[in-house]
Amino acid sequence: MDMTVNVRDVAARAKVSVGTVSNVMNRPEKVSTATVARVQAAIDDLGFVRNDAARQLRAGRSRSLGLIVLDVANPFFTDLARGAEDRAAEEGLAVLLGNTDDNLNREAAYLDLFEEQRVHGVLISPLGDISERLTRLRARGTPTVLVDRQTEDHSFSSVSVDDVAGGGLAANHLISIGRTRLAYVGGPGTIRQVADRLAGARLAVAEHENVSIEVIDTDALSVLAGRAAGLTLLKRAGEDRPDAIFAANDLLAIGVLQALNMHGDLHVPRDIALIGYDDIAFAAAAVVPLSSIRQPSVLIGYTAVDLLLREASGGREFEHEQIVFQPELVVRESTAP
Repeated sequence: MDMTVNVRDVAARAKVSVGTVSNVMNRPEKVSTATVARVQAAIDDLGFVRNDAARQLRAGRSRSLGLIVLDVANPFFTDLARGAEDRAAEEGLAVLLGNTDDNLNREAAYLDLFEEQRVHGVLISPLGDISERLTRLRARGTPTVLVDRQTEDHSFSSVSVDDVAGGGLAANHLISIGRTRLAYVGGPGTIRQVADRLAGARLAVAEHENVSIEVIDTDALSVLAGRAAGLTLLKRAGEDRPDAIFAANDLLAIGVLQALNMHGDLHVPRDIALIGYDDIAFAAAAVVPLSSIRQPSVLIGYTAVDLLLREASGGREFEHEQIVFQPELVVRESTAP
């Protein structure tokens, strides 16, 4: 393919004007069927590829959305991205995915890149409080929606789940099956979702005098981090171990389960009940099917794009919306009474 082929070459080959070639590519309904066929044949013969980047620069906005997530290895964010792609595709838009991997520098780099690319808008699940950076981004013309998070002052549109309620659901379920020594496995605590789920669990525990909860910090929300936390628990004497574990997400819970399975005389849920969060597909398929707190991950992504499109068309006077879904308890074998 000759990369120097341009619209004028196509017009000359098809024996039409440059304007007719433009209409064939952008408004074919305005051109006769025979002319469309002739122009398309010239495009195929010459191997012409339209310079969409240049067209987007002229329009001032690209046909892409930027989506920045904490960890693309987490199936929750994979499902969320799928929902975002589904809604974007309905509008002829594509989704560009950025994975921060819990790294502030990578988060900042993706924000810079997406702004340089003049994306239609940015969806982001931020690591910390970056309201000032996002405010500047929005002021320069890039609509922004928070995903799986919201700001306390509601200064940004957002789509999230009530994680405090979710933490309460998990802890109350463990208490309802007779567990009194709870442990919360999760971290880093600077991630808002991790902190909110712990806060909800603590509120539930505070309502019961004979129930306690300890925190086992992890440096990541991964299977390996969960396995390390589980191995730490195995070093304790039986009476010092919790009788129930609430993991901040399903990946951590699966790692804990793997570690506990290494101890031949320990049984989940007989000795230690275990519940996760997100209800990813792997939860139901675990060796011991995992109880979890379900989030509507695909719907979150779909709704976030829908909200972003409304904000983009509403201009600066748009009234920001905060959409909060309620989590759902899913009970499986890992917390059987």
